[in-house]
Amino acid sequence: MTRDAIALTPQMPDVKTLLAALHAGGPNLRVSSASGGAVAQLCTDEGQVLVSVEAPRYLQVPGETERLLGPAARTDGPVWWTETRATTGIAEAGRLAGSVAGRLATVLGGTTWPREAAHTSVVTIPPSGTTAADPSGVDVFTDKAAVVIQDRPFVAATTWLTDVVRTTLQTGRDLHIITPPGSRLTLPARTVLDGMPARWVVRDPEAGYYDGLTGAVLHWHDGHFTPAGDNAPQIADAFRPPPNPSGEQQLLLSFRTIHPADERLVLGGALEHTWQVLTGAPPTGWSTAEPVNVPWSPRQLTDLARTRARQSQPTWLIAVGAPDHAAIATMRMLHTPAGVEEHITLALGYTVGEDPPTSSLPELAESLATEHRLATMVTQLRAARADLTVPAHHEPPPIPLSLTLGPDAVAELGLDHASSALPSAAPLQLGPARRPAVHYTIGDGTDPAAWQRLTEINNYLKNSTGGD
Repeated sequence: MTRDAIALTPQMPDVKTLLAALHAGGPNLRVSSASGGAVAQLCTDEGQVLVSVEAPRYLQVPGETERLLGPAARTDGPVWWTETRATTGIAEAGRLAGSVAGRLATVLGGTTWPREAAHTSVVTIPPSGTTAADPSGVDVFTDKAAVVIQDRPFVAATTWLTDVVRTTLQTGRDLHIITPPGSRLTLPARTVLDGMPARWVVRDPEAGYYDGLTGAVLHWHDGHFTPAGDNAPQIADAFRPPPNPSGEQQLLLSFRTIHPADERLVLGGALEHTWQVLTGAPPTGWSTAEPVNVPWSPRQLTDLARTRARQSQPTWLIAVGAPDHAAIATMRMLHTPAGVEEHITLALGYTVGEDPPTSSLPELAESLATEHRLATMVTQLRAARADLTVPAHHEPPPIPLSLTLGPDAVAELGLDHASSALPSAAPLQLGPARRPAVHYTIGDGTDPAAWQRLTEINNYLKNSTGGD
């Protein structure tokens, strides 16, 4: 049973209602705040964090509750999402989280997830005699690792989780996220874990624990999870691919734009255009964490990026599309010596019988290069879940489809030089002849040798110089 509980209410939880809900533990608990006031915490007098309650989020983007909680959580209109997390340090904390969520739903209408967790009883917390070592409510905290237990179907890049990632990095510890075997990561959560000392630890009845991204069998040793075995890692049987492939696919695009710094600049245009070309509609929402709660607005996300740039901070955000076509993107915006850069990764899912629109990629590349200041773009195809979630078993790696170099990159290399990067196939020249982009078709998404061709192009462009 999950130790998290979420209230989904049509009315906004006001201060009075929140305080009433926080009294689910009786008068002997105290309320504190974390994350700059974005998280309220119920604590014992000794400082033990029992329940963390995130600030309510108004979800105006269709399909988000179902995407993150499953079909049973579908809502017909906008709702307020108030999430409570119980620490594992005290057994009664889980019931306390359920009472907080249940009280909100009872007063404001709506429902809770999971439904069976909700109640309105006062939960008595016995004295623990311990003091919390970590104010964020992390479940286990050692000298080497911060351990978070997530008993839920989808682990998302919530405000709470991204804050834990940030604080864990600052302390020099590894982050371990423990889930049941059926849990999956959302694509933004997977992206957050990339490039940092983190493990997705899956509980498995056969292996005990294994890494959900590599399959390595793990054991707890000296305050953190490490691979079992002295030499080559053991691979858990549960990680092996399913015997019957589903036939579902994902189209992946990674591209970068560079704009001159200008007060009139509006960001997000390249992503919106790409979404429109590939799905027939623009994104529906954006946010800096999951669930995505704000209707799509390039102007608003530009204002946020500009504010953070003045504080010398990059901006990272998530965008989603309509529920009837799985599409999700992450976008990082930062100010560099070259200008204002957008680093975008977009994933689109396709079920059996649906054909990814790979034939549209050259035309898309040309419009991005001529209208949206494209610097580079790599597109790939992979056999993977159409809902874009990451399961705790092996999925084949993506296979490159194409590489596009924008006009600035071609001008720096020289057109003749850039055109010679792949002797077996000349690239397409896109845009005006005086300032072209080039588009290399590398494969059709089925031939693993496309990775070798992409490597050859990269090595050629990196190790030699051009000029017309």
